[in-house]
Amino acid sequence: MAWMQTWTDRKLEEIVADLLRVGVGISALIVFVGACFYLARYGHAQAAYGVFNGEPTDLRSLGGIVHSAWHFRSRGVIQLGLLCLIATPVARVAFSIWGFAAEHDRLYMIFTGIVLIILLYSLLGSGSAF
Repeated sequence: MAWMQTWTDRKLEEIVADLLRVGVGISALIVFVGACFYLARYGHAQAAYGVFNGEPTDLRSLGGIVHSAWHFRSRGVIQLGLLCLIATPVARVAFSIWGFAAEHDRLYMIFTGIVLIILLYSLLGSGSAF
């Protein structure tokens, strides 16, 4: 694997920056599309600021969000965009582990692996619905 020996810190930083830019851009686009759907359907409705309505139960799980977005329900599309936004830094950390492996930097691989475990635990293992 000769291509892995050409990795430098600069190249890794550029790829991570691109990953973050693309992730945030895709997330913003998905949220924007969902917002357009939402406004097209509910834009004329009077806002009830005195009443708090939380998210429906079908939008509190990953499966429910994907199902709702797949059927082009506006709130599900918006939630999917927000999930993509949350996934962007997690993907960045996961890619960094791979990049540090390509650079043969075991110490940073270990530290980044610990960060990834903490991130995943905070998202998946702390009683969250996801």
